[in-house]
Amino acid sequence: MTLSEQQLNSLCNLAILAGNEIMAVYESGGEIWQKADASPVTEADLRADAVIRKGLESEFPDIFILSEESSSTQTGKIDSFFLVDPLDGTKEFLKRNGEFTVNIALIHNSRPIVGIVYAPALDTLYFAAEGLGAWKRQQRELTPLQTVETPETMRVVGSRSHGADRLAEWLASVNRPYRFEPAGSSLKFCRIAEGLADLYPRFGPTSQWDTAAAQCVLEVAGGRVIDLQGQTLRYGLDRPILNPEFIAISTPALLTELGF
Repeated sequence: MTLSEQQLNSLCNLAILAGNEIMAVYESGGEIWQKADASPVTEADLRADAVIRKGLESEFPDIFILSEESSSTQTGKIDSFFLVDPLDGTKEFLKRNGEFTVNIALIHNSRPIVGIVYAPALDTLYFAAEGLGAWKRQQRELTPLQTVETPETMRVVGSRSHGADRLAEWLASVNRPYRFEPAGSSLKFCRIAEGLADLYPRFGPTSQWDTAAAQCVLEVAGGRVIDLQGQTLRYGLDRPILNPEFIAISTPALLTELGF
C-alpha cells in the first residue's frame, strides 16, 4: 500500500487544521476532564479528534480509524488503518510549554508507512512516507530529515514525566558520555530524525497512537525503534494498546554499540 504525494499533503493539511483547533483552546482556555485511567482529556483533544476524523472519513472512507479519543465501528482483521493521537502531550499542553503534537499515522501490515507530527505551538511539521522521504516544514521552509552519526557525547532525549529512575539506571550502564535533554510528546523521535539527538530510551508507559507517526518519521530518516528484545516496534488492532518498553535510535552503528 502506498500514498501519493497529494494524499500525503492532504494528511499534513489535516494535521494543521487539527492544530488550529488546539491552539484556539490553548489561547482561550477550555474544559478539562479526567478519563477512567485518571489521565486528562481536554476540549482541545476532542475538537482536534473531530476535525481529523471528518477529514479522514471524507478522503479515505474505506480505511479504519483508531484514535485515542474515538474509533471506527468495523470489525474483523484489518491490515491497514489510521492510528491517531489528536493531542499527544496533554500534560505539556496543560503546562503550556508548547511541546505537544498532533499525530497521524497510516499502519500497513503492522508497520507505520506514513507519519505526520505537527507541533502547532511551534508551527513545526514533521512528515514522512515510504518512498517519499522524511521532511520538516517550519516557517514555510522545507528541509529533508536525515539522522546523523553519534558524536562523542551522546545526546539522549527523554520524558519529563515518566520512567526517570529506570532511565537513569539504564544510562549508567552505557559505556559512553552523554547529555540528557528532556522533551515532550512525540517530538523526542523527531529530534533524532533531524539530527539533534541520538537516543530515546522509553521505560514509562506509551500507547500505540503515541509513537506510530513519529516512528515512521524517524525510520524513513534513517533511524530505528526497537523493543528491549531488539525487535522493531509493531502495531495492530489485535495487539495490546500499550507498547512494550522501547529504544529509539539514530543509526544501526549505535544500535550495535549498545548491544542490540
